Amino acid sequence: MRQGAVPLYGSGMELVVASLADRPDLAPLLREFDDPWPEFMKWDPVSDQYYSRAATTFAAWTLVAWDAADPERLVAKSHSIPFAMGEDLGRSELPDDGWDGVITWAFYDEVAGREPTHVSALEVAIRQDLQGTGLASVMLEHKRRNAARHGFHDLVAPVRPSLKHLHPHLPMTDYVTRMREDGLPEDPWLRLHVRVGGEVVKVCPRAMTISGTLAEWRRWTGLPFERSGDVEVPFALNPVHVSVEHDHAVYVEPGVWVHHRI
Repeated sequence: MRQGAVPLYGSGMELVVASLADRPDLAPLLREFDDPWPEFMKWDPVSDQYYSRAATTFAAWTLVAWDAADPERLVAKSHSIPFAMGEDLGRSELPDDGWDGVITWAFYDEVAGREPTHVSALEVAIRQDLQGTGLASVMLEHKRRNAARHGFHDLVAPVRPSLKHLHPHLPMTDYVTRMREDGLPEDPWLRLHVRVGGEVVKVCPRAMTISGTLAEWRRWTGLPFERSGDVEVPFALNPVHVSVEHDHAVYVEPGVWVHHRI
């Protein structure tokens, strides 16, 4: 086995995980990563506040994983961001705008030179041909370890439940209460967080907001968008609100705040 590599059970891989702060030479591989997200999710206007600097300002919070036998292609990546909470900042609770909100907080904190108190997970992405191999669990654990290594005790995550898209008309507040007989969440991604010690805190009803013209939504989804009202879009957690009269559609995605005490 190669130094620093860990076998991934059942996959035949020897996995290596590092931050871009430790391996800045791997930053170009992020652009070549097999992104598993649907196209419409790549157009959140807040995302560039983070992703444009993921390999520079936030390199210590960007984790990349590769097979030791194939170091030229990533198998997974993980993104997080440090931010500050406190009554003096008007931040006594995690933001209702979830993913968008915590990135905005972290952006302002950096500009103001504030000392961060928490870390928020933003993304764990697994190469599509390796989903279901246990890599998500491995990357979540490395995310937790990375926060601890930098001296943080609180990791939070605006979790995007992995099977909520199968129930787009079910409110997230109802979806999170669906449990298995063993008391763990029915949703696999929520269940993984809870199983390793995460606590569901609350729903963030507008974790991500994506708007566009009807032409843009047609390009993103391949759907006609020819009538006003709610439209189901594959892999969207909620219906997309469409106005043909005003030539726009808006998607407001809910999430679930989970807290990990490290």
